[in-house]
This record gives sequence, structure tokens and C-alpha cells, in this order.
Amino acid sequence: QVLLVESGGGLVQAGDSLRLSCAASGGTVSISGMGWFRQAPGKEREFVGNIGRRFETRYANSVKGRFTISRDNAKNTIYLQMNSLKPEDTAVYYCAAAVTAWLGVFPSNYDYWGQGTQVTVSS
Repeated sequence: QVLLVESGGGLVQAGDSLRLSCAASGGTVSISGMGWFRQAPGKEREFVGNIGRRFETRYANSVKGRFTISRDNAKNTIYLQMNSLKPEDTAVYYCAAAVTAWLGVFPSNYDYWGQGTQVTVSS
């Protein structure tokens, strides 16, 4: 079993930056890769980005160039650096972990989830 705990959410203004963290514990040796998703009120959970074992990353077009995912294997932690935030980035952000070698962009591709952290961007 893998436990994921996100932190770092908050209320910021448009144009500001924020960094989210996701710490993994438990059966972390089974994790192949990790990702970030977000869910706004009344909308489906959507892919933000992911990072694989070899630090390869993939991003949704809506955040490409503004968001950066990194990982610290020694700390079993991944980060989501969010720059130039927009009001449309407002959502609950979730960290997810996958045990399969292939990292997908759908929630069903991931096996473990954190509890989520709220990010609110005011205009």
C-alpha cells in the first residue's frame, strides 16, 4: 500500500507562483511513476502532468511552459512548480502514483491517490 500526502496549496493572485509537494510512503518501491491531476467544481478530473522513473515528464497543453514537475527520489517526493497562475487553474490538485511501467493521462491509469490540496487563483 502506498500513502500519498499533498501539501502547498493555497490562495494566490493571477500571475503568482505556487509549489505543491507530494510525499509518498509505504510500498514506494512498487511505484513506477507519479502524476498530478486537478479537478475544478462541476468538472471531471483532468491530467496536469506526470514524471517517470527516468525523470521523463509529460504535461497537458494547458499548463505546458508554466508548470514543472520534479522528483526527489531520496525523499520519495514529487513537486509541481506552478508559475504564471491563471484563475482557470483553480482546482483541487491531486497527486497519483502508478505501479505500471507505462504512465498514462487518465485517472484510471493510476493506482494510488492523495487526498488533494486546494489551489485558488484570484483575478
